[in-house]
Amino acid sequence: MTTRKPLGLPSLKWIAMAAIAGVVAGAAAVYVKETGIGNGGGETASAECKLARDRVASVTPLMKGQVAAMVAAYEPRKLTAVSFNGPDGKPLTLDHFAGKTVLLNLWATWCVPCREEMPALNALEKEMGSDRFQVVPVNIDSGDDEKPKTFLTEIGVDALQLYRDNTISVFNNLKKEGLAMGLPVTLLIDDKGCLISAMNGPAAWDSEDAKALIKGAIGS
Repeated sequence: MTTRKPLGLPSLKWIAMAAIAGVVAGAAAVYVKETGIGNGGGETASAECKLARDRVASVTPLMKGQVAAMVAAYEPRKLTAVSFNGPDGKPLTLDHFAGKTVLLNLWATWCVPCREEMPALNALEKEMGSDRFQVVPVNIDSGDDEKPKTFLTEIGVDALQLYRDNTISVFNNLKKEGLAMGLPVTLLIDDKGCLISAMNGPAAWDSEDAKALIKGAIGS
C-alpha cells in the first residue's frame, strides 16, 4: 500500500472548529495526516478497472500543491455500495454518471472545512463541468433538505446540484472501504466508474493544481 504525506492539509483552526461542530452535530470529523488507498474491506478489484491503472499512473504526478493530499488508488475498482439520492430525491448509484469523470464530495453543513471549500467546488464545476466531467457533492446532514439548500443559496452556489443521503450510509460504506476518515471526503472516479484517487480533508478545488489534476483524469 502506498502511503503519502499530504502537503495541503487544513489549518489547525479549521480542525478545531470542525471538531467542535462535529460534536455539536453528533458526528466526529477526523482529519488524518497520512492515508493510503488499498482494496478496502468489501470491494474487490474489478476486471473492468484494469485499464484505469494507466490513468492512475498518469495522474499521480499531478497530485501535488493544493491537491497533494490526494492519494492514488492502489488498485482501481468500482464502488458498488455507493448510493445516494439525486436532486429529484430518487436513488442513484455511480452508474448514473457513466461516461463522465466524477469528483464525488461528501459534505455536511456542520463541517466547517466543507463549508469553506464549497465555493471552490462550485467554481470548478462552473469552469470545467461538461458532458465529460461533473462535481457531485453529496450532503449527509440528517433531516430534510431545507438546511443544506438554504446554505448553498446563502453562499451563492449556482453550478452544483444538491445530492443527499440523510442516512449517512454513503459515508459509512466508504469508511468500511478505508476511504472515509472524516469530512470532507473527495473521490476522483473515471468515466468507467473506477476509483482513481481519494482525499480526506479540504482542498482549493478552484486552484490551477486542481484543474490540472482534473484535466489529467479526463484525459484532455
